[in-house]
This record gives sequence, C-alpha cells and structure tokens, in this order.
Amino acid sequence: MTDSHINNPKSPKYYVKRWLDGCASDLARKRVIDMPAGNGVTSKILHNYGASVFAFDLFPEYFKLEEIKCHRADIMSGIPLENEFADIAICQEGIEHFSDQLKAFKEFNRVLKSGGKLLITTPSYSNLSSRFSYMLFESETTKRMPPNEIDDIWMEDKSVSEEIYHGHIFLIGLQKLRILAKLAGFKIQEIKYVRLSKGSLFLFLLFYPLILISSYLRYHRNLKKNPGISAEYKKSVYREQLKINTSVRNLINHHTFIVFEKEINHENAGFGHKGKTVGFNSQT
Repeated sequence: MTDSHINNPKSPKYYVKRWLDGCASDLARKRVIDMPAGNGVTSKILHNYGASVFAFDLFPEYFKLEEIKCHRADIMSGIPLENEFADIAICQEGIEHFSDQLKAFKEFNRVLKSGGKLLITTPSYSNLSSRFSYMLFESETTKRMPPNEIDDIWMEDKSVSEEIYHGHIFLIGLQKLRILAKLAGFKIQEIKYVRLSKGSLFLFLLFYPLILISSYLRYHRNLKKNPGISAEYKKSVYREQLKINTSVRNLINHHTFIVFEKEINHENAGFGHKGKTVGFNSQT
C-alpha cells in the first residue's frame, strides 16, 4: 500500500512519519493504537518497525492494509481494549471530529500505560491566519464558510453505523488542547513545528508586538488573583500558557502536532484548591 501524502511536506502524514522514523528503534514490540486509522498508512509504518498495531476507525472500510485488521470503533463509546494496554496512541487528524473531546482524552488515558505517549495532529486553530479567519467569519480559513450542515457532514451511512463522521466542526486550539489533556491526566511533552503558514507570517509582522504586550500584561494581572493559591503553582500554570501564546513557532505553524505524556490515571486527577473551589458539602 502506498500513500503519496507521506512524502508530501504539505501533509501532516509526512511529519508523523518523520517522528516515527526518529523513534523507530523504540517501536519494536510496543503496543500502538492508531485511531482513527484512515487508509492505514501510519499503521503500515508502525508494522514495518515491529510495533504491535491496533487499528480502529469509525469507517474501517477505507483501511487498505492487509497485514492488520482495522476494527470499527467510535471513541465516544470507548476503545475496545483493556486498561493500561498500550504504550503509544496516535490520533492523527481525529480530535477535530470528536464531539466530546474531554471524553476522548480520558479514553486515550485509560488505555495507555503510565508514561505512555499520545500523539495528536489537527489543523491549527492557534496560528494567526486561523485566528484572523475566525474573527472575520468564525471559519477555519478565509476560503471556507463556518461549519455547516452542507460542508461538515463528511460521512453518513446508516447501513454500517448510526454515527455521523463530522467535518471540522470541533476544531480546537492549543490552549484548550492543553487544559483538556491536563484534566485527563496528560502533560505536554512537545509541540512540534510542522511548516510555515505564509498568511500567519504576514499577520505576525503586524500583530506580534500587541500579542506580546497583551500576553505579559494578562499574565502578571492574573498572578495577583486567587491569593489562596500558592504563587509558585500559579506561575507554573500561567507560564506554560504564556509560552504557548507567545511562541513564534506556534503562531506561524501551519498545523498542530503535539506529543502528550500520561502523568496519572484520569480518575486520580484533582484540581481543588483551598480558597478557590469548594465541595457541595461546604455549601451553606
């Protein structure tokens, strides 16, 4: 099976392959989930490197790899694997189609071992070109209409599934990806640069000073809030957000490519802070 996209620098598949090539020696005998698996090109790369591949898709009819069976699965209903089963999960061009993204993160957390990696690629909703397009018409790009029932119902076949394969209705930016991952027990290991968005570069030259000043003012203003929370904890959270928002690479990156690491099981994640959040039993 061949796929021209893995050799096309304009495709996210090209950069996923480069990432896999870079860790090829570590993939042998690792359990890797490929979901959504699409036509199977990534599953094939993993298989060639000796990984045990578990492929899932809402419409596995498009999966072309003979060596591996792709199973029908909807992440909203759960991945049909046991807890802490896999070493790596790859969600390539999938998160923007999931209606409950927090639930998806939690499900990936459930099936990954402690320290397991979750790789996500998705169209950038954080580069300046996308932000500008959203300001103009709440659309992904200046060439598209906002999400609608004509352009964003990509697949509906009641004979095989009651589910609809949505288009880019649920596009998500870096800051929201970060907090959903954190709520599900993940931390960001790396945000990888993919390629230049030319429209974002033009806007960067115009707006970066404003972004920089606004970001730092917001950071310092919020450090003064919530006095019941330690200053060091606030700095660690807000600095990470500040770094994401002021990163030149993130602002001009054509595509989003993030590697997360599982820190804890999602059910053990806790975020209550004395003086900030209270339980229902504390209400009077």
